[in-house]
Amino acid sequence: MSATVTQLSKEYVLEARDLHAGYGEVAVVKGLNLHVKAAEIVALFGPNGAGKTTTLLTIAGDIPALGGEVLWNGKPTKLPLHRRARLGLALVPEERSVLMSMSVRDNLLLGSGGIETAVELFPELGPLLSRRAGLLSGGEQQMLTLARALATQPTALLIDELSLGLAPIIVDRLLARLSDIAKSRNVAVLLVEQQARRGLKVADRWYLMRRGQVVGEGDAGSGAAGLEAAYLADHDPEHAPA
Repeated sequence: MSATVTQLSKEYVLEARDLHAGYGEVAVVKGLNLHVKAAEIVALFGPNGAGKTTTLLTIAGDIPALGGEVLWNGKPTKLPLHRRARLGLALVPEERSVLMSMSVRDNLLLGSGGIETAVELFPELGPLLSRRAGLLSGGEQQMLTLARALATQPTALLIDELSLGLAPIIVDRLLARLSDIAKSRNVAVLLVEQQARRGLKVADRWYLMRRGQVVGEGDAGSGAAGLEAAYLADHDPEHAPA
């Protein structure tokens, strides 16, 4: 039995098994299981306070797990974020990680991927290289953050609230580009997103969290109806599956 589990785990770039996570000794996330394959976008949905960001930061290695395991390419890891980054993990946090007083060019130089690769991924940044990042629009700042992360050619990309504070048309463009890059470059993407319908357009699979636990999951084929059914089952026991 254990050999079978090990064999299956090698299919996943990222995996959490019975993950407990939180701050200090207080567990916010309890018994969580999820996985992400190469070239797959997995969306993590849930209300505020569900534990989505805590899950993301724990899988990234930014905060240590309180229990359970995080696996990288089938092997358990307790490495901190900066060492997981060297192995091919990139994190785009909820707050845009751009230095406002520096130019777009200098912001890209802070990453290990370089300017040329970033502009190749997002040509819109080319004319903006000399502009100070603080003068960019919110969408351009998020594009810069995403380009800098993807320019490192990561194996896995974790994104927290890509759509936060952005106009819907900008969100759609960023998500579409993210989907193209994930598929063409075999990047495993775990995407925390509040705008469920937009997230579902690019996700291959989804998980729904509530109160620190996964309460539903599905694939792109189940779409919004499957996600809404999971919400109903969680809120109303009469709609829960037998």
